[in-house]
Amino acid sequence: MSTEKNSVEERRKYVRAFNATMVKIWREQIALLGAVDTGALYRSTVGISMTADGKFIDITLSQAFNTYGLFVDYGTGRNTPRGNPGDIGRANGRKRKRWFSRKYFASVMNIQEFYADSLGQEFCRAVSNALNPDIMRRSVTL
Repeated sequence: MSTEKNSVEERRKYVRAFNATMVKIWREQIALLGAVDTGALYRSTVGISMTADGKFIDITLSQAFNTYGLFVDYGTGRNTPRGNPGDIGRANGRKRKRWFSRKYFASVMNIQEFYADSLGQEFCRAVSNALNPDIMRRSVTL
């Protein structure tokens, strides 16, 4: 198998594993932080789609979870006071449970670094081949 095909296959595997890994990490964090009351948030975390061009250069990944999961992550909700304790007459009883934001940001940075490295190596090979006199002679037809 050629080096280019190896690179495409490596990107395909990385991308396919990304959604599944994110869902696994989120579910672990939800359970670890005790953000499970009814289990609805835990069950709602899914990797819903992935689209890619033939070389896995342009990709789109989608994940989904219940919207209130963001409020759990930020520690806000109906009983969170606005401004001062007099707004609702009691202190906020909610604690921030960061199941989503830390892991997601780090994972997005990881996939960006992986793609920068993989596509950079492929570009270097393309330039190297273009500058190789033997390959240039074969590609020029008179």
